[in-house]
Amino acid sequence: MRFGVVRFPGSCDETDALLACRRFGEAEIVWHRERDLHGLDAVVLPGGFSYGDYLRVGAIARFSPIMRAIVEFARVGGPVLGICNGFQVLCEARLLPGALLPNTGLRFLCRQVDVRVANADTSFTRACGRGERLSLPVKHGAGRFYAPDEVLDAMEANGQIALRYADGHNPNGSARDAAGVTNEAGNVLGLMPHPEHATDPLTGSTDGGRLFASAVEQIAEGTAVAA
Repeated sequence: MRFGVVRFPGSCDETDALLACRRFGEAEIVWHRERDLHGLDAVVLPGGFSYGDYLRVGAIARFSPIMRAIVEFARVGGPVLGICNGFQVLCEARLLPGALLPNTGLRFLCRQVDVRVANADTSFTRACGRGERLSLPVKHGAGRFYAPDEVLDAMEANGQIALRYADGHNPNGSARDAAGVTNEAGNVLGLMPHPEHATDPLTGSTDGGRLFASAVEQIAEGTAVAA
């Protein structure tokens, strides 16, 4: 199992994401100017401030050369995980619906939150149980998930809201408590909480490891397509 963690100018969580991936398989950094994924089994877009969050969060990174390969990888079923800024990039690239807006409090926040698994049948939640509660940290200033009501209704019907903030834990005002959403096929997941910061017992939670273990399980079963 080979994970690739993309490094954009301004990424700041790629090393933690790399170390988290290495708990579950092999992993390497992929520079954003690469144009080929070289046979990777799964891709992680990490948190940070790609291109300094100029223009709009994730808007410039969406045009990095590696994104063309990632879009094609996702379209043939490859597992793609976008964490925080990575989630924003995936929305800008139209691999995920909706958009990430400034938090309702208009302030950067950093805290531990609980999320519940709403769909345990995706590439990154299949090692979890439906309704299972995960403790993960958040740290963002623009993490409020938004989509029009008709889009949210369709997402609900398709099971695309894979993770929801537990009652009282929505830190940013995300619509319908969405903490993590997928594409229709369920192989692309974007979430604002940081699972890579919750894989070591020293952090107080190893719940984030479930997401990486899920991707390994899917690849082992041969249900995802490598690039």
